[in-house]
Amino acid sequence: MQLYNTLSAEERAELIDQAGKQRLTLSFYAYAKIEDPKKFRDDLFLAWNALDALGRIYVAHEGINAQMNVPAENFEAFRETLEVYDFMKGIRLNVAVEQDDHAFLKLTIKVRHKIVADGLNDDTFDVTNKGVHLKAKEFNEILDDPNTIVVDFRNHYESEVGHFKGAITPDVETFRESLPIINEQLQGHKDDKNLVMYCTGGIRCEKASAYFKHQGFKNVFQLEGGIINYAKQIEEEGLESKFIGKNFVFDNRLGERITDDIVSQCHQCGKPCDNHTNCANDGCHLLFIQCDDCKAAMENCCSTECQEITHLPWEEQLKLRKGKQVGNKVFRKGKSESLKFKHSGELSDTALATAVKTNDIRQKIKVKKTLVGKAEHYYVKAQVGLFTIENQELNLGDKILISGPTTGNQELVLDKMFVNGYEGTQAKPGDKLTFSVPFRVRLSDKLYKILD
Repeated sequence: MQLYNTLSAEERAELIDQAGKQRLTLSFYAYAKIEDPKKFRDDLFLAWNALDALGRIYVAHEGINAQMNVPAENFEAFRETLEVYDFMKGIRLNVAVEQDDHAFLKLTIKVRHKIVADGLNDDTFDVTNKGVHLKAKEFNEILDDPNTIVVDFRNHYESEVGHFKGAITPDVETFRESLPIINEQLQGHKDDKNLVMYCTGGIRCEKASAYFKHQGFKNVFQLEGGIINYAKQIEEEGLESKFIGKNFVFDNRLGERITDDIVSQCHQCGKPCDNHTNCANDGCHLLFIQCDDCKAAMENCCSTECQEITHLPWEEQLKLRKGKQVGNKVFRKGKSESLKFKHSGELSDTALATAVKTNDIRQKIKVKKTLVGKAEHYYVKAQVGLFTIENQELNLGDKILISGPTTGNQELVLDKMFVNGYEGTQAKPGDKLTFSVPFRVRLSDKLYKILD
């Protein structure tokens, strides 16, 4: 009985590309009393693994919180696995605004103390006494009321790239930090103001609205289904978007565009930009905003120090991390002295630029390609990549794709190539191929030939 992943993220990504089938990114949550979270977790893993469903899911005695990626052809079968449980019958599935087949590359279901780390003692107040749920049209109307205070219950790195106009955006790194801050800040408005709150998919507001009602706030409202559901409704109903910019999401996309407005800056050069990246130094993994020019110049790193570390042999990098926190504990969220243009807290509602229209986010599965080889090395100073050819042949002038979890999908044309150390026009299986690559290549990268 398989209760864990057997494929690496790279292997899974390759299988998804080879299948060439559409996948749907979605999220959902439900508060319910679960007697045995461990058994619940294992039953879900077996059911979802059989459907090739991937994602990050937390289960606890209080319920479930899930962000997932499911084959479109298995969507109804996936829904049936939820309907087995009474508390998930008819549950709303928030389907993402933008789809990406690589949004999740593993199925991870973890048993936690809580499905959202809120720091609250649920025994001290009625968690079911929630605020009034508002649909998009109602939400827009209440935002126009001068007696309304709207609060963003997400973190600084989320609100920086997109938020509702006029919202209070706390400068916090965790949800639990925002609750006492907002409570203290709004003490004088418990009776005379509408306290309106929102988050990504609605789950944080479910608990926050009950908490603030317990604190004595009389008029508490929350955006039903969060920003994800709001974006869907304004498109379907032709409503004005009071949200401006991007909605940060916790998967490999790191964001989905709601409006074409760019409201944030590259943290390194200050250019209008709202694309997040994780520092390529495995001992850092800082989450920050980085434009394409800085990404190329800094090789996906947040600082010259981290960039230099990525150039060291792998053994040296491991020595530098010895004794330090590893894994998820390393991950930091956008606070560093190296980032000169980082903004938090009170944010502007003025757009700095308009996003350039991009190709369909699922372009990678529309591009016909065949796997040719894999990356072996990258010569940083010379900006040259070394690849081993394993399948078929490559010829001068061929259009190629270099793809990997960090590199993304980069297309090039082979206008000059070296085969086994000599300039040539054709590379066959078994050959070592080198050519100029204007971006860092990693060992997890695969080399594809694009077919006409």
